[in-house]
Amino acid sequence: MKLPNVPRPKLKICLIGDAAHLEEAKKVEGLDTKDLEGLKAFNKSKKEIKKWAKKYHVLLCTDSIVKQLIKVLGPILNKINRFPLALTHTESLAKKVDEVKSSVKFQLKKVLCMGSAIGNVEMSEEQLRQNITMAINFMISLLKKGWQNVKTIHIKSTMGKVQRVYG
Repeated sequence: MKLPNVPRPKLKICLIGDAAHLEEAKKVEGLDTKDLEGLKAFNKSKKEIKKWAKKYHVLLCTDSIVKQLIKVLGPILNKINRFPLALTHTESLAKKVDEVKSSVKFQLKKVLCMGSAIGNVEMSEEQLRQNITMAINFMISLLKKGWQNVKTIHIKSTMGKVQRVYG
């Protein structure tokens, strides 16, 4: 789900790209890059690939290279949950990076508590309110009976007290 404001501006992202995307990536701030030749240098060494991939929260990859990635690196990226998101030449790299930084995953299982980053300290009250409202409404839409399944909703900051929002 994409939030209206970026909750994680310091998210580490790496682009595995062709020449055109690598040139465009130089303009985007805070984006590391790697080409196919750099990945071949790992020589399918699981330890090295794992160590490199764990440095980043998200990997992006040019769509033409995605097919070759399994041959070059093996299945290790799938095993550590770091398989790259495909990036086409028609979409802007800066927009894609912003989209990745502002997206949040909700996985509803049989748990009563759920944690997800939907804001940060630098955001204004209005930006936080927008992100919280959108995240709660999306999460409720995933539930079978909607609001009938919700008893209370609390918002918690990392260092502050818990704030009751609903219930």
